[in-house]
Amino acid sequence: MTQLAAIEEKVNGGGRVTDGEALWLYEHADLHDLGRLANRVRERKNGNRATYVVNRFINYSNICILDCKFCSFARRKRDADAFELTVSEIVDLAQQAAADGVTEVHIVGGLHPSLPFAYYTDLLRALRQAAPALTVKAFSAVEIRHLAGRVAKKSIRATLELLRDAGLAALTGGGAEIFDPAVRAQICAVKDSADEWLEVHRAWHRLGQRSTCTMLYGHVETPAHRLDHLRRLRELQDETGGFTAFIPYVFEPANNQLAHLRRITALEELRTLAVSRVYLDNFDHLTAYWVSMGLPLATVSLDYGVDDLHGTVREEKVFHMAGAQTPLALTVERLTQAIRAAGREPAQRGTVYQEIGR
Repeated sequence: MTQLAAIEEKVNGGGRVTDGEALWLYEHADLHDLGRLANRVRERKNGNRATYVVNRFINYSNICILDCKFCSFARRKRDADAFELTVSEIVDLAQQAAADGVTEVHIVGGLHPSLPFAYYTDLLRALRQAAPALTVKAFSAVEIRHLAGRVAKKSIRATLELLRDAGLAALTGGGAEIFDPAVRAQICAVKDSADEWLEVHRAWHRLGQRSTCTMLYGHVETPAHRLDHLRRLRELQDETGGFTAFIPYVFEPANNQLAHLRRITALEELRTLAVSRVYLDNFDHLTAYWVSMGLPLATVSLDYGVDDLHGTVREEKVFHMAGAQTPLALTVERLTQAIRAAGREPAQRGTVYQEIGR
C-alpha cells in the first residue's frame, strides 16, 4: 500500500492524520489527489453546501505601538495617514450596514497607546443599542491582551467578561501569524507568543463563547512551521471545541518590511487549504479568504476542502494596504454566483456559521 493510500484509508475511516503524514501530503502528494481527499472530509462535514456571511469590516484605528515586519496597516500617531474613529462614527457605519442587510460587523484595530478602556465598552454598548440585530465580532487576541494588561489592568478573563457583557459576541482570529517562536522572532518579535494568543481564546471559550482562528503564511516559514501551527490549533480545539472555523491567509509582500519576499503561488495556497482540511479533523469549517486569494482562486478552492467563502466584507483595509488588488467588497449575488459555478449550493450563514437561508 502506498503512503497516499494508507492516509486515505485512515481518513476515510475517521482516523486522525499525524504530523508526519500531513507533512508528507504537503511535500509529496499530487495536488489533485490531495484535493480529492480534502473534499471527502468537506462532504462528510458539510455536504454540498458552501456558505458566506453578509458582513462589514470596520477598523476603529490604525495607530499601533507594535512594529511587525509583515504589517502594512499600522501607523504612529504622528503619521499623516493615521486615523482614529469616534464611537459615533463607528455607530453610523454600523447602522448603515444594518440597513443594507449586513448581519455582522467585524471590528479590529491597532494596539492604540492611549484610548481608554471605556472607549471599547462604550462602543460595544452603543452598537448594541443602535443596531441590536447586528452581531459584533471584534478584537484579536493581541488586542485583548493589550486591553487587559495595559489599559483595563485586569485579568484576561475579567476583561473578556466586561467586553462580553457590553456586547461582544465573538472574537476574531487575527494575530496568530505563525506560532513558531523562531519565525515570530523574524516577523513580529515583540508580539505576544503562541501560548499567550492561545490562552486568550481558551479563556473566551471557557466563557461559553466562540471564535475563529487564522494562520498568516507565505513569508519566512516552512511547511513544518505551518504544521506546528495547525497542531497547536487542533490541540486547543480538542480541549475547548470553541473554534468555529479555520481561516488561513497569505502574506502580501508590499508596503512593509518584508516586501523583498515573493508572494507564494496559487498552487501552494490550494495545497495549504487541502492539508488544513485533512489535518484539522475537529474543525467543522474551512474558510477561503477571498480578499487575499481573489474570488476566482477562492472559488477553485471549493474543490480543495473549503466550504465557506467568508463574506461581503466591505471596506477591508489591512490586506489592501499591503497591496491586495481584490475588490473592497463583494455583493451577495457575486458570491452566490461563484458558489453555484463551482457546483455547490450557496447558503447565507451567521457569525458562528449557523445557516440563515439558502
